[in-house]
Amino acid sequence: MKATRNLRRPRVLIVGCGDVGMRCVRQLQRRARLYALTHHAERRDELRAAGVTPIVGDLDARASLARIARLAPTVLHLAPPQKTGDDDLRTRALIATLGAPRIRRARQIGTGRLRRAQQGIRARKASAIVPDGGQPPRHAGHARVRVVYASTTGVYGDCGGAWLDETRPVAPANERAKRRVSAETQLRRAAARRTLTACIARIPGIYAANRLPLARLEKRTPALVDADDVYTNHIHADDLAAILLRMATHGRPSRVIHASDDTTLKMGEYFDRVADVFGVERAPRIARAQAEQQLGPMMLSFMRESRRLINTRLKRELRMRLRFPDVDDFLRTLARPGRT
Repeated sequence: MKATRNLRRPRVLIVGCGDVGMRCVRQLQRRARLYALTHHAERRDELRAAGVTPIVGDLDARASLARIARLAPTVLHLAPPQKTGDDDLRTRALIATLGAPRIRRARQIGTGRLRRAQQGIRARKASAIVPDGGQPPRHAGHARVRVVYASTTGVYGDCGGAWLDETRPVAPANERAKRRVSAETQLRRAAARRTLTACIARIPGIYAANRLPLARLEKRTPALVDADDVYTNHIHADDLAAILLRMATHGRPSRVIHASDDTTLKMGEYFDRVADVFGVERAPRIARAQAEQQLGPMMLSFMRESRRLINTRLKRELRMRLRFPDVDDFLRTLARPGRT
C-alpha cells in the first residue's frame, strides 16, 4: 500500500539542489516523489538520506542529462549559470533536454509494466504538486513540463534606490546578470514554442541562520557611509523555498514574481542589525571613493546597485504569507533560545 501511494505522488525534479533546494525538499517530502540532478557523485548518499532520488548529471555536459528527459512534470531550476559569457549555456542544455522525447519499448519493460507506465503518464499529465490545502493546482491538466526558475534581481542593474515592480525593464550591468537575463529569455522563448511552461522568481539577497554576514563582520570589511550606501532587498531561505513551491502550483505562465520580503534597509543598516544581535562590532564605514580602492570587484558590484522591490504580485497573485515578513522578524528569533 505504501509503495502504491509513493507511485501516485507527483514527481518533482530539482536542478541545483543546494541550500534552498534542500529546504524545498523538507517542505515537499510527504507530497511528492523527489529527484535531484547533481554533478557531485559524492552527494548521492546525502540526497537519498533526505528522501531524494539522485540523478548524476552535469549541465555543462548535455549528453549526461538524458535520464531527466520527461522524468517529472515539475522542475525547480535552481542552478546558477556558468561563470563566463553572456549566454546561459546551462539553461540552454536543460531546455533542450526537457523538450526531448523519452522513448520506452514495450519489449524492454513488459506489457504489465507498460500499462502501468502509461497510467502513470496520464496521471502526471493531470497533476502537479498538490498545494498544502489539498486542492488540485490551477494549471492541472497541462501536459508540458512546468519550470520554476530562480533568477536574480540583479537583472535590473542600478535603479538609484527607486521602487520598482516586475514590469521594470531589465538593464543588467555585469556578465553575471546578463547570463540570468539570457536564461529568462530562453525560458520565455521555449514557452512560446510550447516546449514547456515557465515562471520566474527574481530573488534578492537570501539570508538564514547559516547565511548571515558574520564572516564579513569578523574580518572588519567596511560598508559604505549612509550618503553613499545602497538599498538592498532580502528574503529568508525558508520563505524562498515556500515561494518557489507556490509558484509551481499557482504561478501564472511566463510570469515574473519578486521573491522579496518587506524589508527596506540600506546595506550598512542590515550589517548593523546583524552585528547588534550577535554582539559584535559594527562594520566600519567608508566613502565610495575609498571603497573603489579597497574592495574587490565582486563586492563592489553589489555596492553599485540600489533598488527597492515592490512585492504586490507575491501577495495578491500567490497569496503568500511569509514566515518572516522582514529581516527584523527573523533577527528577533535569534535573541531567544532555540535559534533556527
